[in-house]
Amino acid sequence: MKVLLVHKFWRKVGGAEVYFQDCARILRNHGHQLKIYTTDFNAEGSRDVFPRDENVIFGETTEYLKGNVINRIKNIPEVIYSKKNKEKFRQLIREFKPDVVHVFAIYVTITPSILDACREEGIPVVMSCNDYKHICPNYRLFHHGRICEDCKGGKFYKAVVNNCCKHSLAVSVISAIESYTHDYLDIWKKNVHTFLFESRFMMKKTEEFWGKDAARLEFLGKPFNSTHYRLSDRDEGYILFLGRLSDEKGVDILLGAMAEVPEAKLKIVGSGTHGVFLQEFARKNNITNVEFLGQKFGDELEPLFNGCRFVVVPSLWHENFPYVMMESFARGKAVVGSDKGGIPEYIIPGETGEVFPSHDSKALAAIIRELWHHPAKAAEMGRKAKEIADREFNDEAFYNRLSGIYENAIGKVIKNHELSH
Repeated sequence: MKVLLVHKFWRKVGGAEVYFQDCARILRNHGHQLKIYTTDFNAEGSRDVFPRDENVIFGETTEYLKGNVINRIKNIPEVIYSKKNKEKFRQLIREFKPDVVHVFAIYVTITPSILDACREEGIPVVMSCNDYKHICPNYRLFHHGRICEDCKGGKFYKAVVNNCCKHSLAVSVISAIESYTHDYLDIWKKNVHTFLFESRFMMKKTEEFWGKDAARLEFLGKPFNSTHYRLSDRDEGYILFLGRLSDEKGVDILLGAMAEVPEAKLKIVGSGTHGVFLQEFARKNNITNVEFLGQKFGDELEPLFNGCRFVVVPSLWHENFPYVMMESFARGKAVVGSDKGGIPEYIIPGETGEVFPSHDSKALAAIIRELWHHPAKAAEMGRKAKEIADREFNDEAFYNRLSGIYENAIGKVIKNHELSH
């Protein structure tokens, strides 16, 4: 069976790229023929270029934020609906003849113009939604420290009123125009057979915005193999936060909780626009039981995960399903998470971790205090989390769900002898 995967970045920018690459790995391991359509756009913060081969095709990119004002304006249509990528992708379809096209994030660099090419060429499409861009101009349903659904009902001008896209009026205007254009063209629902989600929260939120039965929505989950990790029974006496240091991550709430539990120790791993503010917040409030370690990658993270007592995910926005949760469970570490987005879907309170109301630093402090003074309880939660993660999050379980979705989109059952043909 031939599968054509599409994602906007080839470079490893964040969790979306990990998701996309893991899908490709699992499909290859199950004998599928793959082509990948992507770009070599050098996004800010990118790292670790993946190896290139003949099965990776690079599309056209337009950097609309560079150059003079006239050039920026001229480039706007191409970052909303790229005719160049549509024709290049159509040619790829005709040469490769895929059975199904699986798209991930395709905004701005590739654009959903390629979906029209798929429909015109008669190729079914499934789409993994790893953020809220299909319903929200700024991707997050969050801006300036608050949850926001102002654009619901097609009121995309609210993105301009709120200046919520990268805190730039120009970007907010372009993003609103982009959303209005895609909505007018019905670019998503008209062309995508099934929209796929890794949290039921995002799936339900999409239904709220689009209306019941407006599109085929299906839960897929995360391509994560927990069985590749060993359970760690080490406890070196610290709590761990790992993630981007930005306002939506709720690290200031976590710092407030740590001030209430001075006997506990916290290590913060990550960097971002909120980093200086958070360190100053800790200094001003005399919070001395917190250590800022900066950004860490790859093998540097292993001892930090393995040595912690438990992990905290204090997000203020509707997180989809952050990788740090599965990475923690896979190593046998409990997770204390906020009640936002998909986070509580993956925590069994009292068994694999605890859930607290976001913004409530005192409620978080009470949980931290309980688990800090009862390390055996935290360890038992971690062991239970590992047991569940190994059973439910592995390559076979994910592939079985994904292949079933492909079968429905294509309209036939995938047989073993068809995989390599």
